[in-house]
Amino acid sequence: MSFKALVAILCVVPHALAQTSSATATATSGASSPSATSTTPLNVAAKAAGKKYFGSATDNHELTDSTYVEILSDSNMFGQITPGNSLKWDATEPSRGNFTFTQGDQIVNLAKANGQLLRGHNCVWHNQLPSWVTSGNFSADTLSSIITTHCGTVVGRYQGQICFWDVVNEPLNDDGTLRSDVFYDTLGEEYISIALRAAKAADPDAKLYINDYGIEGTGPKSTGMVNLVKSLKAASVPIDGIGMQAHLIVGQVPSTLGDNIKQFTALGVEVAITELDLRMTLPATDADLAQQKEDYQRVISTCNAISGCIGVTIWDYTDKYSWVPATFSGQGAALPWDENFNKKPAYDGIVAGFAS
Repeated sequence: MSFKALVAILCVVPHALAQTSSATATATSGASSPSATSTTPLNVAAKAAGKKYFGSATDNHELTDSTYVEILSDSNMFGQITPGNSLKWDATEPSRGNFTFTQGDQIVNLAKANGQLLRGHNCVWHNQLPSWVTSGNFSADTLSSIITTHCGTVVGRYQGQICFWDVVNEPLNDDGTLRSDVFYDTLGEEYISIALRAAKAADPDAKLYINDYGIEGTGPKSTGMVNLVKSLKAASVPIDGIGMQAHLIVGQVPSTLGDNIKQFTALGVEVAITELDLRMTLPATDADLAQQKEDYQRVISTCNAISGCIGVTIWDYTDKYSWVPATFSGQGAALPWDENFNKKPAYDGIVAGFAS
């Protein structure tokens, strides 16, 4: 069976070709820190619960770390991979019409070799844009053509290989209105439709998502996402899913998480948790790690209870490569493995969440 045929099956059927496995290596930890006790691989747990995958983001510079790659490449642990940066606009089209896919291909080929699903991230985002896009002062017609070319070329490059695409990333302000950026300021809401239609034309079988943060609980921003999806559907624009990033804080998982996922799936779209991590103030205490375990379990069990929540991706799996410390001063320890690749109590929380 070809990889494209495998992707076509796995995108649709949650249990297709599910792997069974003996447990991977048991957790270890430093003497001063609590560690996980479960030996159930996370993707095995997710598939047993009826989900399509449990996955991790990664980035190219991490792939020189052999210990890291060995864990990442275990398809029983991670059934899906998201390239964190190598498919973004600045990486794929640094100058107009000149596309490069060296870094993207590296991660795509790694996942393909491991039989792991792929999430494309992303086509259109206000951030990490080359200056030729932000400073081009393009007319509406020209910018529309640029979006169509960019999305069509990037998605088309991996036609039949990438199952899910974050076509539009972070389009909303916190109040639920559309964010001011070069795309919205030139084209209005229509830029979203242009991107989605271009992606659909380039790969009719891929699931097309809008991905955002701060939409985990009910509120103005999640209402804005509901209204956006309704508007797109009313205009017959292709939209298959909502990506809920879920960059959360320990002890602050929204109480309305489940209600919010249900209001999204009621629109006729699927939901994926796409960038999950749970950060805390450093140094981490045993109490913090215990609360983090409970919070991971809560997020996972909430997704698990809703059939339209199809899978979960953590934003990398080890604290060694977490984005959090460089972004949120004094915070970190957000992921299920510590910086020495020891499984933390959070790992047990994920397994328990899928078992609930």
